[in-house]
Amino acid sequence: MSADRPQPSERPADLDRQNPESEIAARAEAYRNWGRWGEDDVLGTLNFIDEAKRATAARLVSQGRVISLSQKFDTDGPQKGWRRRINPVHTMTDTGTDAERGNQGFPHGIGGADDYITMPLQCSTQWDGLGHIFDHGNAWNGRRAGDVVTSEGDLVTGIEHARDVIVSRGVLLDLGRHLAPETGELPDGYAITADELDSCIAAQGATSAVGRGDIVLVRTGRFTRAVREGWGEYAGGPAPGLSLTTAGWLHRTEIAAIATDTWGFEARPNEFDAPAFQPLHQIVIPNMGLTIGEMWNLDELGEACAELGRWEFLLSAPPLPITGAVGSPINPVALL
Repeated sequence: MSADRPQPSERPADLDRQNPESEIAARAEAYRNWGRWGEDDVLGTLNFIDEAKRATAARLVSQGRVISLSQKFDTDGPQKGWRRRINPVHTMTDTGTDAERGNQGFPHGIGGADDYITMPLQCSTQWDGLGHIFDHGNAWNGRRAGDVVTSEGDLVTGIEHARDVIVSRGVLLDLGRHLAPETGELPDGYAITADELDSCIAAQGATSAVGRGDIVLVRTGRFTRAVREGWGEYAGGPAPGLSLTTAGWLHRTEIAAIATDTWGFEARPNEFDAPAFQPLHQIVIPNMGLTIGEMWNLDELGEACAELGRWEFLLSAPPLPITGAVGSPINPVALL
């Protein structure tokens, strides 16, 4: 979109709730990064992370405290079978009982245990890769979706390309604590605006200022409620999240990635009366090239940041280098 044309509104009240197609298209055009890092790019906004950024982030570690931001990976998980997504199935192929009985075929008394896991790559705490979402048949950087992801996997932007990239300065924006101080939990369907992101930064102070190459973590409190009340509709149901109108904020801040404590990152139900499905995904992944994380556990980190009075930290969250994958389970860690 040319500079002299009006930019899409950042006020949810201005959304044409009957016309998701035009609202999505306007933002996809306005915030599209195709070609920004060359026609062969496979990283999108992760390009904003450089060595200097990581070196600066490393200096934020003063206590040596490490906090895992991952949910559990087990059969007691949030998935309900939508689009064939199941919870992890963990199977033992060798056990202590086998060792006791001496039936493993090893010499001089040695025994062992072995196991494997079967699961969708996006069943728990995870990154969405750039090959995960398309816009009108287009993948990231303007490529044809069918040329990028085939039955053999993501042949171009597979998650393995980010295996040594996603380490940077992390910033927690605790919107649950900021907007609902009595409970720390936003209600389902609450659409967080750009103004509210900025007001959270102002309230938390200078250590939560957001800029180029940062990885932003948004806590809504939805995971907190799931822990307390059970999974319920956590996977795919109503949830707080980012408004479609935050697309401009996500673009101009030049953040490298963003993650939330919800299943879907954006407000659900989506902000339209007409049929719509994950419209913010459709803008930011294939058009902006933004890496999105979902189902992160941000509760302990929120408590620690509030206690310390600082909201920045070194964040290490590399994906598993699964060749051709369009997403990856992760155990992200914040180092304070």
